[in-house]
Amino acid sequence: MRMRPTLTWTPPAGLRPGTTDPEPVADALRGGGVLVLSGAGMSTESGIPDYRGKGGSLSRHTPMTYQEFTASARARRRYWARSHLGWRTFGRARPNAGHRAVAAFGRGGLLAGVITQNVDGLHQAAGSEGVVELHGSLERVVCLSCGAFEPRREVARRLAEANSGFEPVAAALNPDGDADLTDGQVGDFRVVTCERCAGVLKPDVVFFGESVPPRRVGHCRELVGGARSLLVLGSSLTVMSGLRFVREAARAGKPVLIVNNDPTRGDEHALARVALPLGPALTALADRLGVPLDDHAAT
Repeated sequence: MRMRPTLTWTPPAGLRPGTTDPEPVADALRGGGVLVLSGAGMSTESGIPDYRGKGGSLSRHTPMTYQEFTASARARRRYWARSHLGWRTFGRARPNAGHRAVAAFGRGGLLAGVITQNVDGLHQAAGSEGVVELHGSLERVVCLSCGAFEPRREVARRLAEANSGFEPVAAALNPDGDADLTDGQVGDFRVVTCERCAGVLKPDVVFFGESVPPRRVGHCRELVGGARSLLVLGSSLTVMSGLRFVREAARAGKPVLIVNNDPTRGDEHALARVALPLGPALTALADRLGVPLDDHAAT
């Protein structure tokens, strides 16, 4: 499945408005077997901005595409300079109440699994197990030549050694861990290569224009097939890689519930879209269902 570089989506006329009543979500959770699909809005309360919500990063930032990254050494220099700076802030993010609620639903036996479009690892930090990272993780780096993996912290260490004194002030942070820097701030930033073969290194995340690994897609489809319902949290579903699973669930007659403040590309397939902030809404649902949160997760 190739991630199409779709950056905007305009809600069609006549789309059913959202509700502020979370009871349909509570009903689904009571029945168990809920598959969670989370997006960038899940992490905004942890200080990581989303792409398309109010003040989203797409209003000022176009994400790097796979084609640009692989074709241009200059693009890779710009990406790694921005990503190296952003990683310092990104790596300090902690799970919010929404992440802790999802982990609590899992511990309570209410979930069939968690698929996340995010690359921040915050679901796992909150205690969720078996999370499928649809778009990969910033915690790992892969060599495009030999396929070797390296922990991001080690690459960050090597980048810091190669760029002593690199301390620009970023205008903002983006959902992919990218920091907003000007070309002047990037300067002559030095990119490090694979220690095994001197090949090009890339974070182990799916860039726009790149394909999600087929085996990962197949695993997600199996999860959709085995779930009783699908609960979308904080995703506009603009990118087909997530929307596809919503459509598959709907075709199979499984209820689709969405919690997202703004309209989504999947609303037409949903039983309801709950237009409430994720953290408070999910915390209230956990309380209603008698599922205790672990307030000490990854603090």
